[in-house]
Formats: sequence, structure tokens, C-alpha cells
Amino acid sequence: MLPYATIEDAAAALGRNLTFAETLWYNYSANKSDYFLYCHNILFLFLVFSVAPLPFVVIESLRSDSFDKYKIQPKVRLSFSEMVRCYKDVMRMFFLVVGPLQLVSFPSVQMVGIRTGLPLPSGWEILAQLVVYFMVEDYTNYWIHRFLHCKWGYEKIHRVHHEYTAPIGFAAPYAHWAEILILGIPSFLGPAMAPGHMITFWLWIALRQIEAIDTHSGYDFPWGFTKYIPFYGGADYHDYHHYVGEQSHSNFASVFTYCDFLYGTDKGYRYQKKLLRKMQEELRGSGEQNGGSYQNLKSE
Repeated sequence: MLPYATIEDAAAALGRNLTFAETLWYNYSANKSDYFLYCHNILFLFLVFSVAPLPFVVIESLRSDSFDKYKIQPKVRLSFSEMVRCYKDVMRMFFLVVGPLQLVSFPSVQMVGIRTGLPLPSGWEILAQLVVYFMVEDYTNYWIHRFLHCKWGYEKIHRVHHEYTAPIGFAAPYAHWAEILILGIPSFLGPAMAPGHMITFWLWIALRQIEAIDTHSGYDFPWGFTKYIPFYGGADYHDYHHYVGEQSHSNFASVFTYCDFLYGTDKGYRYQKKLLRKMQEELRGSGEQNGGSYQNLKSE
């Protein structure tokens, strides 16, 4: 709740007029408690889990040649009912684990100093903090993910997430309840290290889940803007991890590729890509030879 009775009081405290965005924020949040504002995360997560995967559901259901050529595992198809069942399982965990976790974790948000007041952060401040959050989460998630692939961690916890060897968007948050709790740590560590505004925190939680849905989509589209993000893994990178499954010792990172490169856990993926390139070159070469032979026959 903002400590100003009017916009004029807020402007006097800041020593300037409020920006348009700050005016909107004042009008919305002035009489709302910090706890209520924090709980918006529950609504945002519900919308992200429910809406963001829908384009991939439509694409998977259409089975159009225009999209099928971008499917990473084209031989694996999920029916609409199977995708709905996945969504129902995700929602069950959402209402039993994710939502309650959000409701009780507000004291930690207060402790690290995530604020709701004025002034609002600049766009550059938000961007810088989001970069820090993604980097911190990616590094800590990498090591937790490696732990979950040890024999005990996989059999007791992580195997649930790997039930989808060819992942779909709805399967991004599909996991054992213990994994949901454990992976909440790296997600919160960045905001704890570099606390910002509640709006930045909202953006971080939403963007992180949208990114996870993208990497679990099962499609590798060439026009995605993420292709231009340095060291970004993407759907093809993470899909290999699911394809190998329990025996996977590759591609543990959640967002970027630098951890796997530094610690040598991308060798299987790179070796597979090398083999695929070699096979494609051989196929092209044989096609050119056959075409040449055909041209020689015609000339004769």
C-alpha cells in the first residue's frame, strides 16, 4: 500500500510529477496491500500455464505440413485428449502446490526487500535485473538438475517430468511436487540477490515460465526472436535432453548453453548434431550423383 493520500502527495515526495506509468500504478495500487499485489503472481501463473501453450496445442492438433517440418520428433504425436490430461495434471499441482506456495512465501519477499512503491524502475533497470535473474537461475538450476539425474533423484522425483520424452508446452511445469518446491529456489535466488520492484518480479516469474513452455514446445521454428539471444538453448537443445531421458548426461541448463559447455555436459548433443550434419551431407551428395547420372543418361 502506497504511503500517499493523493497523487499530489506522491509528486511532492518524489520532487517531480508522476510519469504516465507511475500514475497508472498509483491509481491501481494505492489502496491495495503489498500482500495482495504479490498474490497477483498466482493469477499470472495460471494464465501463463493455461494460455501460453495453446498455440502449440493448435499446431500439434492441425498436423499441417507447414508446421510438421519444424517438429523436432516428428514420429511422436500426442492426441488432443492426452494434451488435455497433461494440462489437468499441471492444474492439480498448481492448486495443491504452486498456489499455496505463493500464498505462504510473502514473508521472504518482504525480507529481501522487493518493493511496491514509487518511483517505478526504468526500462533499463528492469532489463538489467531480468538478465541477472535469468543468469542466476540458469546456473543454480543447472546444478540442481544434475543432482536430479542421479539415481535417487531421478527415480524418486525427476522421472515424473521425463514421462514426456517428446515434450509439449503443457508439460513444462509438469513435475513431481518435490521438484516444484526445489526449483522454486533458483527462481527466487536472483530477486533475493538483486531485489527490485514488484512489477519486475511479476515480469520475471511470467517470462521464466513462458521461456520454459517455449523450450518444451517440441517445435524449433527458425523465425523465433530467441535465435538472436547469445547462448540461448531453445526447444531443440532441451528436446534432446528429454529424448535421451534417464540416461541423459547432456543439456542440463534451463535457459542458456554456457554451463553445459563449460562443464562438458553438451558432448552427447553436439555429437548427435555432428552425425546428423554428416548424414545430411551424404544424402545431398548421393542426390547430386543420382541427378548427374540421370543427366548423363539423357544426353546419351
